[in-house]
Amino acid sequence: MAMETYASRSPDQIHTDVLAKSRQACYKARDAFYACLEKESTKKRTEIGSVGLLYPLECKGSRMEFEKNCRASWVKHFDRLYCKNKRVQRLLDDKDSKRGPLSLPQPYTFKPTNSDDGTHGYKA
Repeated sequence: MAMETYASRSPDQIHTDVLAKSRQACYKARDAFYACLEKESTKKRTEIGSVGLLYPLECKGSRMEFEKNCRASWVKHFDRLYCKNKRVQRLLDDKDSKRGPLSLPQPYTFKPTNSDDGTHGYKA
């Protein structure tokens, strides 16, 4: 995607990167990159993408294709969405640490004073 599409502000110009064919190419490159991330999940993540996303060197080619076929704002959006979904999935998968009896807070038990005659400690 070239910067010429953003440089001109002519209302008559059609931004080709938002047409259906270009969007499909973007989605295909996006899916290939995130599939690579899942496939290479055991490898060390050394490369830095947008919004702090780290990915392994093996996915660099698919990342470059992803960035080439999609607008930069779309790449950031998809990276944020991917990170959010992974964070939620990690929280849902962390159920092993939550096993065991449920501990509820104990209610306060009232301990009466020595006088149980109903005067509540007052003398008449």
